[in-house]
Amino acid sequence: MIHQKVIISLLTILISVQDCYLSAQSRERDTLKGGELFISLISSSTNDEALRLVQVIDKTWETSYEIMTIETVYILQNPLVSLELINLLQDKTSKRYGYNFSEWYKWLWNKKEAKDKNYGNFKSYLHKKIDPKFDLYFKGRNEKTTIRLDEVRWGGVVQDGIPPLRSPEMINASEATYLEDNNIVFGIEVNGDVRAYPKRILAWHEMFVDEVGGVPVAGVYCTLCGTVILYKTEFNGINYELGTSGFLYRSNKLMYDRTTQSLWNTLRGEPVIGPLINKGIALEHLSVVTTTWGEWKRRHPNTKVLSERTGHKRDYSEGEAYKAYFATDELMFNTPFDDRRLKNKDEVLALRFPEYPLDQLAISTKFLKKNPIYTDLIGRKSFVVFTDRSGANRVYNAEGVKFVSYDGDSKIKDDTGILWRLKEDQLFSADGRTAARLPYHRAFWFGWLAAYPNTRLVK
Repeated sequence: MIHQKVIISLLTILISVQDCYLSAQSRERDTLKGGELFISLISSSTNDEALRLVQVIDKTWETSYEIMTIETVYILQNPLVSLELINLLQDKTSKRYGYNFSEWYKWLWNKKEAKDKNYGNFKSYLHKKIDPKFDLYFKGRNEKTTIRLDEVRWGGVVQDGIPPLRSPEMINASEATYLEDNNIVFGIEVNGDVRAYPKRILAWHEMFVDEVGGVPVAGVYCTLCGTVILYKTEFNGINYELGTSGFLYRSNKLMYDRTTQSLWNTLRGEPVIGPLINKGIALEHLSVVTTTWGEWKRRHPNTKVLSERTGHKRDYSEGEAYKAYFATDELMFNTPFDDRRLKNKDEVLALRFPEYPLDQLAISTKFLKKNPIYTDLIGRKSFVVFTDRSGANRVYNAEGVKFVSYDGDSKIKDDTGILWRLKEDQLFSADGRTAARLPYHRAFWFGWLAAYPNTRLVK
């Protein structure tokens, strides 16, 4: 009898302690706010616990919860909790986008940013479940950014999940029997070192890191926005080892550097999130010619070209990589903007010069094909674009010279009748003058506009 009383007494105490513990947990949940509240939701061990936290989110709702709700639903992949969060988001915003994330993001990005003080830590905690390396991208970096953190979106791969080619094997043109003359290549020349990188290979890797002409460089290919840019990776004596972060900003891939795990804007060559921001770091970019293998090989018979032996198993057939994406004008990841002066994936020649950071220019490549000599100004810098028979573009400093004829190959005449020769690095005149090559690249219209919404357009 005494034994039973003791047991009952102990059970009563245990129940009381458990009630107090649960009550304390409930009070703790009720006091959570913002990023901490969403982190607790993500780490919930049961649906019941997660749904109770959704109720707390409802009671403490703030505008800054919108992006955390969208990202939680997008990444969490819990049907029951996601449905409750979507319904809550629709009730709070009066928007009815359901699971259409593109619409949610576009609506959000066209509003003033509302950022919770713990948003960076939340973003870190959420995404490190995909890849532990993502942790450093955002943790403690809520204010260490020059772009909106809510516009940084996971691209569907882990860090270097699209593997860069580091010091890849290059072969002689005569050995590149896998290439057809009409295959697209990206051609570069650095200090006389001439190389070609076929689109059919580079599209699977989106980056090569190498030393070309004695210069450490990274060739960055954002397949989504159609951009290949060649950067000198050394700045003020530091060589930045770059890779593919797995994240996007306005549908443009973000790079990372291995030492600080800062995120870098691909189109600008500048760190935008992390300890390297606001230090004046801006990588110098060089020219890349988009042309055919036959035309590049004719101009540069001694060129080196990327080997198929990359160390990775991919279908390197022409047009195979991103076939479905390139076949339509639809975007895989949207941007805040919608400008129909050109189709989304119409190609433009993209120009910006460091001396005039507020001036950018996009020129339709279709326009340039009809106008093989085109002269214009950015700021006070006069430049000329020559477009050859293959449709490849090259840009040079006009140096006050008016060019009037071009044979579509290498011969040019100015308005005084002087003959000039076109080379990759500069123009040479018969009377000894030169005109330097200027940096440029191609891009899809939507991608360039997303980076530079105030760009001037020539079409």
